[in-house]
This record gives sequence, structure tokens and C-alpha cells, in this order.
Amino acid sequence: MPNVLIIRAPGTNCDAETKYAFQMAGAKKVDAVHINRLLAESRLLNDYQILCIPGGFCYGDDIGAGKILASKLSRNLGDILHLFCDSDKLILGICNGFQVLLKSGLLLSDTSGEPIATLAWNDSAVYTDKWIHLQSNDTKCVFLNGIKELYLPIAHAEGRFVPKGEPSVLANLNNSGQLALRYKENENPNGSIADVAGVCDSSGRIFGLMPHPERFIDIFQHPHWTRIIENEKYKEKNNGGGLKIFQNAISYFS
Repeated sequence: MPNVLIIRAPGTNCDAETKYAFQMAGAKKVDAVHINRLLAESRLLNDYQILCIPGGFCYGDDIGAGKILASKLSRNLGDILHLFCDSDKLILGICNGFQVLLKSGLLLSDTSGEPIATLAWNDSAVYTDKWIHLQSNDTKCVFLNGIKELYLPIAHAEGRFVPKGEPSVLANLNNSGQLALRYKENENPNGSIADVAGVCDSSGRIFGLMPHPERFIDIFQHPHWTRIIENEKYKEKNNGGGLKIFQNAISYFS
């Protein structure tokens, strides 16, 4: 079973839930490590097979969501993180973590390392917190293996997926199966282009998504659990839909 490293920073607030989700999924060891320690001891990365950047408001999102942590990672750990990516390991970014992955260039970058997409302010221009139906089709994403539909909570102000440059950028991502997760029709909560809720890299091993799977790992976290608990498909197991994402990450190394 793999070891999981969760990066914490000032303002991160979903690290405990994410750690618990990986533990529930069967990880051998899960450590939440402050970014300052990782900057001082980058060799720590060698002990882990999965890296996760959880949700929250790292550094208060003062100059843009995830921007400061993204800069720290790309400037100080860029080379070792790319080695990590090239070693058949996995990286997951949830909400604020997704913003960090895009802005650091670790996920969806051009040949010069510049991001080819970003996460902009919601069309509503306000923070949005609600449950959303999602779908995954024809994707290479390791984390979404066997998943067709999800119902997960979102909680963000800057979650609108916007590809940069020519229209061909979006088409190429779509054709290569990298637009891994989408909001269902008429449920796009932020104006994301092509209803995109999550994307993966060309290998399928780096994945970022705006919804929070760590907030639905038990059926009792469902907003209407009292109505669905007697549903036939929940008779034998009470896992929430988000747990499967973490289980897929663990089983990748089985």
C-alpha cells in the first residue's frame, strides 16, 4: 500500500478530512506536512507515492486563489516535483489544491511550463457552497476509474475553468480525455467553460477538481441521507461517492 503526503499551508482547512479519507481508503501511511518543512527537507517526497494538496484558502488567497503556494512550489520544488510526476506516482489537487496545480504549471502547461488554463472568479462573483451532480466519461484519469457519476459538494469563489489561448486548446484537451470531470447539464455553478469541474494531465496521474470528495466518504454526509439510506444500492455498504476517488488512488499501487 502507498504512503500519502498532504501539503499544508497557512489557510489550508481541509487537510484533516483529506487525511482521514486516504486512511479510510487503505493507505499505508498518511502524513500532513507543512510547506515550510517540505521546502527545508525536499527529500521527504521520496518516501511517498501520492501527493495531495487539499482545499482551503492557502495564504488567504491574497493575490489570487492558490497563487502564493503555487509560486513556492514551482520556484523551490519544481524539479523534484517533476521527477515525482515522472516516477509513476500520483498527484491530487482538491479545490484550492486544483488552483495550485494549475497556477504552478504542474497540471496543464505548455512546453515552456506556462499554464494553458486557469480558474477564474465564478460568474456570480460570489462564493458558492452547494451540492452538485457530476459526470465522468471517456477519461484516462486514474482517480476516476470506474466512476461515471458523482454527487459532491462544492465550496469556492474562483472555480470557473478557463483555457487560455486558441480554441484548439480546449479541443485538444477534450480529444485527449483530459477534461475528466464535468458538471451535469444545467448544473454548472460557476460558468466553467465546457462545464469542466476537473482535469487531468496527459498521463491521467495528476488530477485536479473543484468539488470536495473528502466531504462525502460516508453516506451519512449526504444532505438527504435519511431519505436514501433505505435505497437498495446502499443496503450493503454505506460509503459516500467521494471515497471511490481515494480508493482508486490506493489501488493504483496494488
